Amino acid sequence: MNKRPKNLSADARRSATVESVIQLAGSQNPSEITTAAIAKHMNLTQGALFRHFPNKEAIWEAVMGWVAERLLDRIDRSAQGIESPLAAMEAIFMTHVEFVADHPGVPRMMFGELQRAESTPAKRMVQTLLQRYGQRLNQLIDDGKSRGELSSTLDNDAASTLFIGTIQGLIMQSLLSGDVQRIRHDAPRVFAIYRRGIGSNL
Repeated sequence: MNKRPKNLSADARRSATVESVIQLAGSQNPSEITTAAIAKHMNLTQGALFRHFPNKEAIWEAVMGWVAERLLDRIDRSAQGIESPLAAMEAIFMTHVEFVADHPGVPRMMFGELQRAESTPAKRMVQTLLQRYGQRLNQLIDDGKSRGELSSTLDNDAASTLFIGTIQGLIMQSLLSGDVQRIRHDAPRVFAIYRRGIGSNL
């Protein structure tokens, strides 16, 4: 149980709730996280929690919003100032891996949301995140073709899908092994193979 100040502002309380959910998701099945468990983790009553969120779905939506904002901000910053599109893609890849290693509860929640049959605000937010991520990759791929770093016949959509799918595969392998931190060790070797696959033959 975390001891948290009881005089936080509304925004600070919402942020603290999001952080608590991500912490809990790192050690248990996100679908089994109840509002009672979140409140207990924060040393609050459920009533206090519901003063900031109308229901559990609203909490999940806030968590996915936090993930989208933080992840996209990190990958954007990681690629700033890098002239080579291929080097920028590698920086984004490694930054995404570091984000997962720092927040192992995040992929558990994202996979959980995407597996839900119904459309929820949180699921739609994840889908939007993946779309915005893909747009960034597509721009870098176009730039890489223009610079001659990437094959001129490269399928942009396929390369973008494979990029994200490769990270997801690494995440799944690390979760299955019970050691999320192994992703840091595996990522450079895996990206090297991806890089050879999309690079120019010139």
